[in-house]
Amino acid sequence: MIYGKAGWERAAVALFLLSSAGGTRNLPAPTPHPKQRFIPNPEKIFQRGKDELEGERGQDFGNLPNRFCQLESFPIPAVWPGSFPSLSRQDARMRPLLGVLALVTLLSPGLACPTPCSCSTKKNGRLLAECAYRELRDVPRGLSPNVTILTLSANRLGRLGRASLAEVPELQSLWLGYNHISSVEPGTFAALPHLKNLDLSHNRLTDFPWQDLRNLSALQILKLSNNRLVTVPQGALAGLRELRSLWLNDNELATLARGTFEGLPALAQLQLFHNPFNCSCKLFWLKEWAHDTSVVLSRAGSTLCAAPARLRGRPVTDIPGALCVPPSAQLTYLSGPAAAGPRDGLTLTLHCSVAGSPPPEIRWQIRTAKRRVDIHGPTVARDGGAKAGRQRFLAFKNGTMAIPDFGKEDEGTYTCVAVNDVGTRDVSVNVALAGSANPAEELPRDDPQAGHHGGHNCAKGDELDPSGMGEKLVIVYRVAGQARSGAGAQEFHLGILLLALGLLLW
Repeated sequence: MIYGKAGWERAAVALFLLSSAGGTRNLPAPTPHPKQRFIPNPEKIFQRGKDELEGERGQDFGNLPNRFCQLESFPIPAVWPGSFPSLSRQDARMRPLLGVLALVTLLSPGLACPTPCSCSTKKNGRLLAECAYRELRDVPRGLSPNVTILTLSANRLGRLGRASLAEVPELQSLWLGYNHISSVEPGTFAALPHLKNLDLSHNRLTDFPWQDLRNLSALQILKLSNNRLVTVPQGALAGLRELRSLWLNDNELATLARGTFEGLPALAQLQLFHNPFNCSCKLFWLKEWAHDTSVVLSRAGSTLCAAPARLRGRPVTDIPGALCVPPSAQLTYLSGPAAAGPRDGLTLTLHCSVAGSPPPEIRWQIRTAKRRVDIHGPTVARDGGAKAGRQRFLAFKNGTMAIPDFGKEDEGTYTCVAVNDVGTRDVSVNVALAGSANPAEELPRDDPQAGHHGGHNCAKGDELDPSGMGEKLVIVYRVAGQARSGAGAQEFHLGILLLALGLLLW
């Protein structure tokens, strides 16, 4: 075991106890070394080491023998029985206990310190292992498990494996800046639940084990600046409720997912400057967030757009609002008799008109008593044929949805969702079927209130609120008729297709 500066106190007590217990009685006398060093006033050194042991183990080892306290000097590194006065008969009774205590003391790693490092105890009781500026290529082995502050800055570390920090589970501060670290194995930091400060700035990281942050709920400072990070996954910082300072500047970040910095109630400082941000509407949320938050965005004037060309050099917080408009949606509907339908039913046709910048994508959500269907994009090809597996609900690129031969099983809520990089808009109708002897009734086209009350705006990624859906009710009347032949069924499908395609030109 190699001891650091503070570890000599522990070694001194251990060697004295071994000597007192007779543990070194048979050892030969040492040959004096010309460079032998002596510690003056060993009483103070031994007493400090003894206090350290008592504090760790919650035990009282009593007073040091009076005769021992009369020593004027203590040799390093060897102590022999001849260095101490003989023990009294009362002291001799303690020999077995002293021997055990000595072994525990020597084997205890409490103040162990690797050769390249310097270890000490701070005033607040925390143990510091100072290993900076040592040209280290790996995390040194032999660190005390009680170390709470580990400084490894300005070395030549290239990689961190899961076992690199296994010896120091009590770490609260870890400084790894100015190394050559290009990769960190997932799980490396997950075993450090007490970590408050983590500095990995000025390295070569292209990725980071973001999942490890789930175990670091006490983290207050995270420095990842001056690396080569290209992304921060959505939700990567969720749960860091104590995080106060986040440094992401001087990386290769082109965009950030909406909500990246939400759920960080203690965040006070954020650094994002010197990243090549693409100021598309995907990043527009950051402008709005920066405007509303109390977090200090350090050097906001240097947090600039690198693309598109028309915005290059412009602050991210100054993206023109006219370029990014959240979507709007309006839902209209039409029912009509099927042209020779196989069940003499009706075709329910819904049309979703959307607007926004960039142009929104149209999605459909269908909720009936027996099915839940989500449709992202058209189910009808450009040539008018239905794509495989999507024949029941015909979704067209222009926002039209056709449900041929609408039946009782199709009753439910039909929702059009418009999505772009700025947000989402949804609008819904409830559709019910009622039997009637009357002819098919055409419901109002272009009803200006259609779907108005059932729709609502929400940020991209928000869940739809079912309580606000389906306030508009559409009743479809079914028309009775005679059965059709197989040839008639083909006419029916053609008729539905023509009806839907007709709406493309409408």
